[in-house]
Amino acid sequence: MIDSYLTRINVHNTANSGFANVWILTLSNALAASIMALMILVGSLVGSDLAPAAEWATLPLALTICGTAAGIVPATRIMQRLGRKRGLWAFMGLGIIACTMASLALELRSFSLFCLAAILLGTTNSALQQVRFAAMESVSPKSAANAASLVMLGGILAAFVGPELAVLGAHMTAVDYQGSFWLGALSIVCGAILLSAYKPAQIEATSKPIAAGSLGTILRGHGFILAVASGAVAFVVMSFVMTGTPISMHHTYGHSLVDTKWVIQSHIAAMFLPSLIAPLLFKWLGTRGLMLAGLACYGATIGIGYFDISVNGFWLQLVLLGVGWNFLFVAGTALLPTSYKESDRFKAQAFNDSTVFSLQALASLSAGWALNLISWQQMLLLCLVPISLMLLALVWDLTREARAKRTVRVL
Repeated sequence: MIDSYLTRINVHNTANSGFANVWILTLSNALAASIMALMILVGSLVGSDLAPAAEWATLPLALTICGTAAGIVPATRIMQRLGRKRGLWAFMGLGIIACTMASLALELRSFSLFCLAAILLGTTNSALQQVRFAAMESVSPKSAANAASLVMLGGILAAFVGPELAVLGAHMTAVDYQGSFWLGALSIVCGAILLSAYKPAQIEATSKPIAAGSLGTILRGHGFILAVASGAVAFVVMSFVMTGTPISMHHTYGHSLVDTKWVIQSHIAAMFLPSLIAPLLFKWLGTRGLMLAGLACYGATIGIGYFDISVNGFWLQLVLLGVGWNFLFVAGTALLPTSYKESDRFKAQAFNDSTVFSLQALASLSAGWALNLISWQQMLLLCLVPISLMLLALVWDLTREARAKRTVRVL
């Protein structure tokens, strides 16, 4: 069914030129998205310094995710109207403004202004999340999953560039971390310049436009709910655990800031490294098998984190958390385009990303609250709820698919 997603897309290029497009999108997105990795490291540190109370320290990072959730529908509609390329440029411009605002907030020591900048950075990220769909549109249908994985692979670059920019700019001026956001803005500018080489896929014009189907019709598409659930659980569990890790490691268990930084960097890298072998993983496991592997990694994360609070314990659980996120998110992304018609793509993508990032925002906001009410081990046990729900959804889908195959054989 993935053919129905891309059969109307006329790339007018060879397969090699299509993947040249994907590489441009990958590198451009990695440079622009490095600001998110920067924010993961710096957001809570700045929050603990500027916030009126300790429990508000994680608010800037949580608001960044809220901004991502809130920006999905506007980002999708703007890209539908302006096209992928100009839409991405517009949101990259917003990201530059947000970095400028954050640096000003640090100078003025304004927690509220820094929170507003965090929301705008999240809104920028909502557009960057659409890059994976642009990459899938640039290649043949059979290569769509690999194209999405390649874009995610660029996250490895962002995982190291962002924190390094944070450290490099931390004392660039008399105001701590002000230079970090200056460098973050420069990274977005470099990504925007590189994007100029991207050539969007051309959609063949039809004599009569096809109206998008109703949301109910999209939801009934085979595999759509499972794809959305896979992405949602990937982000909910990852955000809940990741948001609580820096404070738990550094403040609760007394591990050094250097060790905490190393664990977070390793986690972000682990989120994207599996994309190096994505074609093999899809060949060996298939989409639903990859989802099951992701859930297994999440289960191991909870088990290790519950019993081992050493630096190595945190490192291993956060690496497995990143790998599990990759398996679930890549599998959901690959399954999603097979579940709707090409004319429904913007509407379906907007619903998917709005659902995923809204739940992620809720999980991130809940993490700060949970840290003040329950223990780290109890927080990990709470993650069993979404994991169990996803496992039930996967079993239900596999059972339905097996029943459908038996019916076909009988007929």
